[in-house]
Amino acid sequence: MKILDIKVLRGPNYWSNRRHKLIVMKLDLEEMEELPSNKLNGFSERLEKMIPSLYEHRCSEGCEGGFFQRVKEGTWMGHIAEHIALEIQILAGMDCGFGRTRGTGEIGVYNVVFTYTQENAGIYAAKTAVRIVEALITGVPYQLDLDIQALKIIREEDKLGPSTQSIVDEASKRGIPFMRLNGDSLIQLGYGVNQKRIMATITCQTSGIGVEIAGNKEDTKYLLNKAGVPVPKGSISMTEEELINALDSIGYPCVIKPIDGNHGKGATTNIKNIEEALIAFKLAKKHSERIIVEKFIQGNDFRLLVINHRLVAAAKRTPAHIVGDGKSTIKKLIDKVNADPRRGFGHENMLTEIKVDKMTQHILSTKNLTIKSVLPNKKKLFLKTTANLSTGGTATDVTDTVHPYNKFMAERISRIIGLDICGIDVMASDLEHSVIETGGSVLEVNAAPGFRMHLDPTIGLARNVAEPVIDMLYPAGKKAGIPIIAITGTNGKTTTTRLIAHIMKSAGFQVGYTTSDGVYVQNRMLQEGDCTGPKSAKFVLSDPTVNFAVLETARGGILREGLGFSHCDIGVVTNITSDHLGLTGIQTIEQMARVKSVVVENVRPKGYSILNADDDLILGMIENITSKIALFSMNKNNKRVLDHCNAGGIAAIYENGYITINKGGWKIRIEKVLNIPLTFSGRAIFMIQNVLPAALAAFLRNVQLEDIRLALQTFTPSPAQTPGRMNLFQFKEFGVLLDYAHNPSGMEAIGKFLKKTMGFPKVGIISGTGDRRDEDIIELGRVSAKVFDEIIIRQDPELRGRTSQEILDLLLKGIQSVNKNKMVSIVPDEATAIKKSIKEAIKGSFIVLTSDAIPESIQLIRELKEKEGDLTVLKTDIPNLNSVP
Repeated sequence: MKILDIKVLRGPNYWSNRRHKLIVMKLDLEEMEELPSNKLNGFSERLEKMIPSLYEHRCSEGCEGGFFQRVKEGTWMGHIAEHIALEIQILAGMDCGFGRTRGTGEIGVYNVVFTYTQENAGIYAAKTAVRIVEALITGVPYQLDLDIQALKIIREEDKLGPSTQSIVDEASKRGIPFMRLNGDSLIQLGYGVNQKRIMATITCQTSGIGVEIAGNKEDTKYLLNKAGVPVPKGSISMTEEELINALDSIGYPCVIKPIDGNHGKGATTNIKNIEEALIAFKLAKKHSERIIVEKFIQGNDFRLLVINHRLVAAAKRTPAHIVGDGKSTIKKLIDKVNADPRRGFGHENMLTEIKVDKMTQHILSTKNLTIKSVLPNKKKLFLKTTANLSTGGTATDVTDTVHPYNKFMAERISRIIGLDICGIDVMASDLEHSVIETGGSVLEVNAAPGFRMHLDPTIGLARNVAEPVIDMLYPAGKKAGIPIIAITGTNGKTTTTRLIAHIMKSAGFQVGYTTSDGVYVQNRMLQEGDCTGPKSAKFVLSDPTVNFAVLETARGGILREGLGFSHCDIGVVTNITSDHLGLTGIQTIEQMARVKSVVVENVRPKGYSILNADDDLILGMIENITSKIALFSMNKNNKRVLDHCNAGGIAAIYENGYITINKGGWKIRIEKVLNIPLTFSGRAIFMIQNVLPAALAAFLRNVQLEDIRLALQTFTPSPAQTPGRMNLFQFKEFGVLLDYAHNPSGMEAIGKFLKKTMGFPKVGIISGTGDRRDEDIIELGRVSAKVFDEIIIRQDPELRGRTSQEILDLLLKGIQSVNKNKMVSIVPDEATAIKKSIKEAIKGSFIVLTSDAIPESIQLIRELKEKEGDLTVLKTDIPNLNSVP
């Protein structure tokens, strides 16, 4: 078997709208296509023995053991790899349950699809599943436990920490979108101007000065002491001599820790003599030059969590420990504690396994113990000097018993230090009484405090401490998202996107939009190239200046990674044609429609899906759409539109020369097509088809009619506003039209325009795209032969898997099927084709360049015009210029 490709989907996708995180592995079974599982002796038994937990997989049988039953009856190896990939992730502590395996249309090649929680773990699981299947086929031994441990390590390295994850989960519950901005814990909540950022439990509102103060224990103690908060007696030491002098004053027991440390790193508590002090000093020195030495306060270790200057949780923390039984070694006692099902690797469970690290070994050595020592019966031995859960400690929730003074003190401390989220460490006998009364002290104030002890305490009530964080970042009435309009389809996406963006900008929004030309923010191109995928969408949505997003959303990005957003407010589908069939496993036009439908299936329920009512494939999407429906049509008598509007629906139609809104049977005139430059006085029918959904989208977003009308009047098909889309250049004696038309349907649309445009001969510069099907390239040639009097065939720089001769032969086959005597020239590249056509142009001719290198071609045509001495680009506000009477 051979893995041909692995895709990581991160958003709504072709396979599932609800399950955003999917691995799609393209797997070639090779000779195993002829050998399903029931034809391999002992395969089923080996599988059950290696991974008995697969018994729980119901598969299509719908009952436990269903998958094993399928394996015995006979199923293909891709299907088996899918289930194994899911199960080994589950065994590694990741919740994965959805999978499916489907043929690609190629014999023996399958798409193996399954969920993941961590991308790298999902990729590892895909590759490992294939290795496991191959081992099961041959019957060679396989060490599954090594892969499970490797997956656990990947999981811990890649996953968000429990604190960050809790905030993300709380945001998701409220419908607030999020994006992970790096490989660590930097998260963006919300979109555009309404975004907020968190990094672990530090927010974009957290004071930088507050973080600095909390990170400096000397400054913290000074400010707290000055404010009357009880803190332990202490001083700063940089040398061993200074340490000894400090200890003479402070005495024992004491605590030694780095002045700017965190999470207990380098800290040693309950030091009872100079020897221990010197060892602790050297340990602290590894983390900081300046060391704080302070009196060790007897009592229990408490953590008070304050969010937005309100105490929200309190916990008593106990360091990792064991209790002797008089017969077991320390190692066996640790193993017994770690056998608690609540403990796990890293952060996978409520508690973390206790590890015998340098800190533990130091504690044992000071007590003249080793891991082989037997601890007396009922003797408690603390294995760590700090009570962090990450080192095996436990937590008991005590929120409901905190004394009012202690609550007052904690909330006051958060303002003294200046932190919106802080963890306050207190040493006291209890928190039920005032720390003043019990002689307790505040030890530290922590920026970015961990939430885990409160979210999942060992004993007591769990506290949703992420809730007040989101309440603080997004108080009632504060929006998290921005309006998103997503446009998909085969042809017209870019122009429709640009027109909607223009209307919204004219209406006063700061618009970010993506197109096949680039990414734009407030009409400034910030990225160049085909930017119609999820990465470009996220670029716009992460821009803090954008308050409205218009996103061209193409087939390739949806199949490659899924949508770059979870939901949009308006989705537009322009049309569906056969272009791109045969690519990325999409073999039929129905499958292509399914890909495009992902956009409208993810419109918010209160939003609108704008559908082309003249396209049956698009109307078929309605069945799976949960939003409101709006239609557009070039036919004012379209029965579906009339029925829809008579039932109270809304549509945009081309009626009596007007762009018209039909709202529940009432007509609203937007503008005459003659006054809309983009339509070339109505000659460019396909441009009218682009105007309809754009005007309807603006109307649905409550843009004033006057603003829509003005925007339509000021949007011209020019290199500046629509590069590569109907850019018309008028030379002295002939015209040149540059357009992106690259498929048969696009060429047919150009042909309809040319029928209404004067000029002879009409010369077409065309090229075939190598990754299209033979029949598509032939059809492009056939349509071109009907549209143009003369044809110049140029070669694309990217042949996409074919030779230039293959593409040429297919185009000629299509052309000659219409007219064997059609005048055809062949040139090596686009620039040569432009120069040739303009140099040889005769008076009154009309040249159409279907361009692939749009910026370069526009520049070349301008240079040739400049040499002619006429820099005037044909203005479309002269409505009847070059039109057929």
